[in-house]
Amino acid sequence: MYPPVACADVAACVESAPNRNSPPAILLRESYRENGRVLKRTLCNLSDWPLAHIEGRRGVLKGGTVIPAERDAFTVLRSLPHGHVAAALGIARKIGLDRMLGADGNRWRDLVLALVVGRIIDPASKLAAARALSPATATSSLGEMLGLGAVNEDELYAALDWLLERQPAIETALARRHLNSGTLVLYDVSSSYMAGRCCPLAKRGYSRDGRKGTLQITYGLLCAPDGCPIAIEVFEGDTADPMTLAVQIDKLKLRFQLQHVVLVGDRGMITQARITDEIKAAGLDWITALRAPAIRGLLQSGAMQLSLFDQRDMASITAPDFPGERLVVCRNPDLAAERSRKREELLAATERDLARIQAAVARKRGPLRGAAKIALAVGSVIHRHKMAKHFHLDIADASFSFSRKATEIAAEGSDRRSLCRAHQLARRSLR
Repeated sequence: MYPPVACADVAACVESAPNRNSPPAILLRESYRENGRVLKRTLCNLSDWPLAHIEGRRGVLKGGTVIPAERDAFTVLRSLPHGHVAAALGIARKIGLDRMLGADGNRWRDLVLALVVGRIIDPASKLAAARALSPATATSSLGEMLGLGAVNEDELYAALDWLLERQPAIETALARRHLNSGTLVLYDVSSSYMAGRCCPLAKRGYSRDGRKGTLQITYGLLCAPDGCPIAIEVFEGDTADPMTLAVQIDKLKLRFQLQHVVLVGDRGMITQARITDEIKAAGLDWITALRAPAIRGLLQSGAMQLSLFDQRDMASITAPDFPGERLVVCRNPDLAAERSRKREELLAATERDLARIQAAVARKRGPLRGAAKIALAVGSVIHRHKMAKHFHLDIADASFSFSRKATEIAAEGSDRRSLCRAHQLARRSLR
């Protein structure tokens, strides 16, 4: 029998004791004081107990309370961030975005609205968005404000499928609100790289993200004059920018029923081939920019003088090579200075790299020899900086020299001005 001790001097605890090569033994032990010394004795061995029971016993001995293991034993009480949700959701409702997406009481509509607002306040993946909306793991009051309850990622993907079916109706409603006959329409194309393998539109193409060798998807965005998005179309990743224009023209003329439209795009989008084959055939007006060779041709023919490039006002001219069109010229000094700075940086970087090759050819120990090897090294530099047209290159088996084409560089600086071409019928719209 254990010696009698006062209750105040006894304390029980659950301890883990080493057990040689076996798992540690879990023991219920009691410590007591005898003759001024603190001793311990084992009351029972708990090694066979389930871990949950052991931890429960440990918690009770430390002064805790046993909670039943039922599902509703715990209630989460907390205050969720709300201000940013109220602002973004309030604006969405004020502009009628919720009504445009669908009718009240539609869970798909509410899920899509939650994704739109969530993209503004806290962009995240679909899995993270589902967790942020569900009550138990919510990171804001958005799910509660929309009455969504528990949300999983499969529902969000299904909501996007529902939205895809609604896209034509939503775009038509946006066009009816923001576009009318005689309006300008802004259009441009971008792309994003893909990390997955299951998207049928993902193709190898030009990467605007700088991720060479990755799969791409291309998308074109159609906007109102104030920049409000009206319609978007997704294309295969290897689709050239001009080839996306026909779909947008069909939207403007057939679905949106616009009689007079002025299409605005950059020189890479509205090419001469697209003007001839698609834009003129659809009866659209257009505004775009001339490429450098066309501007140089106008300068050489005398149809345009550099004195027309005013820094404050625009000049409108006509030329026989562009019948029925107006050419609008204006010089932007800030843009010209920025282009000049970038060109000078590229020229200097090219010269530094070419100088290294020149030094490798001229060195006495292990020189770079052979016209083919020298040309490969020079070609790598020229390809990297895209400055081949600005340098004279002289490559031989045992020598290499280079120099800038000063006259051509100066001429390019004068030719690269901002010059737009506009179809003559656009006059009343521009006014």
